[in-house]
Amino acid sequence: MQKELRRGNPAVSRPIAPGPAPYPRTGDVAMRAPYHRGVSSSSDKSPWLRFAVVAVWAVAFAFVEAMVVYYLRKLFGLQYHLTFVPAGFHFPRAYLPYEQAREAATMVTLLAVGLLAGRTWWQRLAYWLLAFGVWDIFYYVWLWVLLRWPSSPGTRDLLFLLPNEWWAPVWQPVLASCVFVAGAAVILARTRRA
Repeated sequence: MQKELRRGNPAVSRPIAPGPAPYPRTGDVAMRAPYHRGVSSSSDKSPWLRFAVVAVWAVAFAFVEAMVVYYLRKLFGLQYHLTFVPAGFHFPRAYLPYEQAREAATMVTLLAVGLLAGRTWWQRLAYWLLAFGVWDIFYYVWLWVLLRWPSSPGTRDLLFLLPNEWWAPVWQPVLASCVFVAGAAVILARTRRA
């Protein structure tokens, strides 16, 4: 074979014909531009469409979370005859590990949304703040729709079970969530060209 190549055998040294090109092979950059524009659009560079999508997702996820509370109240009310007076209520210990695991899964889900929606670490932080803030605000909105609770912003609520029970008036997590949403908007406005 090497001897044939040295002799210049046309059957062996003939160049292989190139396959079909992904775009016209004219060497002209302008000919390639339409194909490049088809891959990325101006909407990909704007964070506000993703902002809206994450917000809508968080509203829907808040409904799922509120439905969990709705069912738990119904089940615990039947099984334990609980009246859900905040001063005397403690989460039933038999179900505590399961509820703590569910809360941890909720936090992982919110983090995953931020990681998937953002392009930079600042944007990922912003989308996580947005998802958490909108989710938490609409969690109380949906609870009011389903249970007519909380009755006022000062109503005491069991916020989290990780690592222990966190109690606070409803206005505190709602205010913190509003700050989260505002912070997310500021970060995205400053990193929108990323």
